[in-house]
This record gives sequence, C-alpha cells and structure tokens, in this order.
Amino acid sequence: MSTLLTSPLAAQTSLVPAAPASAAQEAKRPNFLVIVADDLGWSDLGAFGGEIATPNLDALATSGVRFTGFHTAPTCSPTRSMLLSGVDNHEAGIGTMAESLGPSQIGRPGYEGYLNDRVASIAELLQQGGYRTVMSGKWHLGLTPGRGPAARGFERSFALLQGLGNHFGGDQDGAWKKAKANSVYRDDGAVTRFPIGRYSADYFADRLIGFLDEGASDARPFFAYLPFTTPHWPMQAPAETIAKYKGRYDAGYEALRQKRLVRQKELGLVALDQQPHAPDGVKPWDSLSPEQKALEARKMEVYAAMVDRMDQNVGRVIAELKRTGKYEDTVIVFLADNGPEGSEIDAPFQVRGVAGGAKKLGIDNRLENIGSATSYVGYGAGWAQANSSPSWLVKGYPTEGGTRVTAFASGKGVVGDRIARGYLSVTDVAPTLLDLAGLSQPASFKGRPILPFEGKSLVPVLENKAAEVRGPAEPVGTELFYRRALRKGDWKAVYIPKTGSTYPRDGAGEGKWQLFNLATDPAESSDMAASHAEKLAELVADWDSYAKAKGVILPAPPVSATAK
Repeated sequence: MSTLLTSPLAAQTSLVPAAPASAAQEAKRPNFLVIVADDLGWSDLGAFGGEIATPNLDALATSGVRFTGFHTAPTCSPTRSMLLSGVDNHEAGIGTMAESLGPSQIGRPGYEGYLNDRVASIAELLQQGGYRTVMSGKWHLGLTPGRGPAARGFERSFALLQGLGNHFGGDQDGAWKKAKANSVYRDDGAVTRFPIGRYSADYFADRLIGFLDEGASDARPFFAYLPFTTPHWPMQAPAETIAKYKGRYDAGYEALRQKRLVRQKELGLVALDQQPHAPDGVKPWDSLSPEQKALEARKMEVYAAMVDRMDQNVGRVIAELKRTGKYEDTVIVFLADNGPEGSEIDAPFQVRGVAGGAKKLGIDNRLENIGSATSYVGYGAGWAQANSSPSWLVKGYPTEGGTRVTAFASGKGVVGDRIARGYLSVTDVAPTLLDLAGLSQPASFKGRPILPFEGKSLVPVLENKAAEVRGPAEPVGTELFYRRALRKGDWKAVYIPKTGSTYPRDGAGEGKWQLFNLATDPAESSDMAASHAEKLAELVADWDSYAKAKGVILPAPPVSATAK
C-alpha cells in the first residue's frame, strides 16, 4: 500500500471562515451528493458485473472512479455511524447495533445505540462551514428527537428512524404498532407518516428533489444525503418493475454467480484467474423441487426490481441537478452499507416464533403475492452469496463478502473512467468531503471536544495521484457480534465462532483465527495460519491493541466459541 499523499486542499481554511463567503467564493466549493444502498451486493450493478438494469448508476460509476477495495462495517448502523463521523463505530456510539446490545455493553461508552456526542457529524461540520444540508431516507442512528437528523446537522430531513420498514408504508399502525414492529418517520424532527401506497425509493427521492428545489437559488453549496432502504428486506417492489425480471433467474443462483464472475473479469474488476469462494450452507439448485425453484426465482426477481427502482430514482435526482444547473459542480459518492443479506426472512423479528404472529400482521407469503406490500420475505443465502461473488460470505461477517462493498465517486474534480483497487474505508468519506470543501476538522464542536477523524482524505485517490491512503504497516480492525478481523497491508486475520453464526448458517467459522493473503487470495479461500504463524500472531496482537484503543466490549460468546 502506498502512503498518504498530502492534499493541497487539506489546510486551506478553518472550519468557520473568518468572514462570510461571497456568492462567488461559495460557487467555487463543490456540492456533495452521498447515496447509500441498503444491503446491495458487490456484483449487482451493471458497472460491477450485474445484469440488473442500472443505467443511471452505471453511467456515474464508469464516468468516475470505481473502488474495488472499499470497505464498511459488517452491518448497517455501524457503517452509518462511521460514514457520518469518520471514526470507528465503537467510538461513535454504535459499538453494536442498538437492537443487539448485550448486558455487558448497555450503558457503556461507545455503545449508546445512537450517534453520540463524542463526534460531530459531517452534516454538522459542513453546515457550520457554510453548507446547506438536506437528507431523505434511512437514519438508524437514534430514535429520539434529540438524536435524529434534525439534531445532527440537517436543515431539512425526512427520515425513517429504524433500520427497515415496509416499502409501501403498510407497517405504521394497527397490529404492527401493537407488536412494536411499526416504522416511525420524522419530517424535520416531527413525527410524521409515510404515505401509504407510495414506494420507498420513489418517495425518498421525491423529498430530496423537493429539498434541492427549495435551495436552487441558495448561494450556499449543498450536502445532500440519500440513504435508500432498497434493496433491504422485506423484498417488495412495484409490480410493473418486478414484471421486467420474470423468468430471468430460473437458471438459479449458481448460474448467476458464474455469469457475473465472467462479466467482472471482462470489466477488469477481478483477475482473469479469480475463483469465487465456495458458497456456504446453500442447497444445490438442482436439488430443489420445481416449487422451491419457482419460489426462489421469484424472490430474486423482486430483489432485482428493488435495485432497478433505486436506480431509476437516482436518475431522477441527477436530472434535477442538471435542471437546476448544479450537476457540474457536484461530487457524487455512492456506496452500499454492507454486503448482501443472507438470512432467511419470513416475518419481522418481533413476531418470529410467535404462533400466528405473521398472520396477525396480515402477511401473505404465497408465491403469487411475493413482492407486494403484504408479503414479507428475504431472498436467502443462495442469492446473497451469488451477489457477493467472488467474496466469502455476506452481511454480518467481517469477511470480504460482508464488508467489501460497491462504491464509486464521480463529478467535479474526480479523474474518471478508471478503477482504483486499493484498500479504502467508509471512515474516509467524511474527511474527504471536508477536505474538498476547503475545511479542516476542529478539536471541539459546540463547546465539547470531539474525536479526530480516523479516516483519511481520499482526495489523492480522486485526483488519481494515489491508489490508496494507508501504508502496508497500518492496521485496520473490525468487530461485530463477536466476529473479528484485522487488515494490515495484504494480510487479513479473521475470527468467526463455530456457533452463533446465523448468516447464513451455524458453523460458518472455524472457531479460531484464520489468516489470508488478499493479494493472492482475495476470496479468502486458503487459510495460511499454520504456514505463517508469526504473521498471524502479529495481526492478532494488532487486533487486541485496536480493541483496547477503541473500547471494544465483546458480547457473551456463543457456546463453544473460544478464540484460539
């Protein structure tokens, strides 16, 4: 890995300019549009090897710089805390997902379950630095009014507070509310309702476009944040979009995985001799009954429609930027929040295992109804591992399949039409935006000290002056749900317990530290722990140092999950 190059933008100004900027000065600073896809697979977009119709995202990706080594946390809210704060999730308040806090973690620093006061969000910093800040989509960083987007730097916001919701708004009251499975939305901080019957990606784009239109004559540059809930389960999409994919996945997930790998090689995204990691816990397609095949194919048809619909709405937002003359001055960053979801989902977690729970909520998972507002399914491990190909495993794991995500940047100042292959982190986004804005991070915000960025500015990468921003001796740690990883240069150590690994099945791990060289084995298929014991010991020691520095508190271990 190359070392960080110093950007000429890094020290241009302090966070708060000494004098108000003129309209001409403001015009020189770029606008920012950050788009997040929820549970998107690494190979889903056409520009990354997929067959789903994503012309708008493909055009942005191929005209910009595609990142093939961009990494996040293993799941959604930890990633979002890192994205907005520029620091590790264990310091930003989401040491684990709020829904999964263990007894030893509740009330401990870094495990608040919301974006804490040890950090200032990139929205807060840009707002104080003269930017107009707007957001529409999934928040998942705090449920109370003082912890929502309106309190963390967004002038205008429409937000789903939780991590997921019915994509047509059909889970806001009635039996859903009684089961505490209802979605809650806030409009500029006030509790509001999602319009029932509208589709999530459509309405989130509607609101963002409205916010952008309101500020069309504002001299200030803008920071717009568009975190979609697509294609997160439940698998739901408009019928006309689902119909586009009828029959497209009848050959099964194994055929899809191979087809996408061939395309990835053609696009230069992976090496020509790249072999995928063997799927874990998946029944061979040919062993399924005709009824099972029809059900599985239908789930993937709906998933594809969700990705397609998200792309259509990205196109609408881009059209608005072009209509208002803002497009040429905008830097666009797109990323997925983690790998694809491999769990089998058939009802909200609040009612799983409760007799008649799904029926009481009006859930209808018959084949012909899947994809509608009253269905509630995931698409399972077979499709998820096809979509994360060629990597190992899926969302929830610190493996490449769980943390290496689709990402790219395009727009003003980005040297495009290329691929950057170095290791990058979601914590790099906030310092990059601040750097491009000509601002520097303060030591304190609103009278309280804040943590310095852990991430690095990617301006050298965007300007094609570097492929990455970390040196080969710089370790990067990860932990979630007792699963751990440490990346250092080309080497990566991974620990996954034998039990308690519910995505996609128990037994996905070895119950001991494993070692991989990603330069020669990016699919993490060949454990080198025995042949490189000293290197493994070095990385495990680095992980211990990381855990101590970040205040990691491991949950109670799964049965027989003793690290070796």
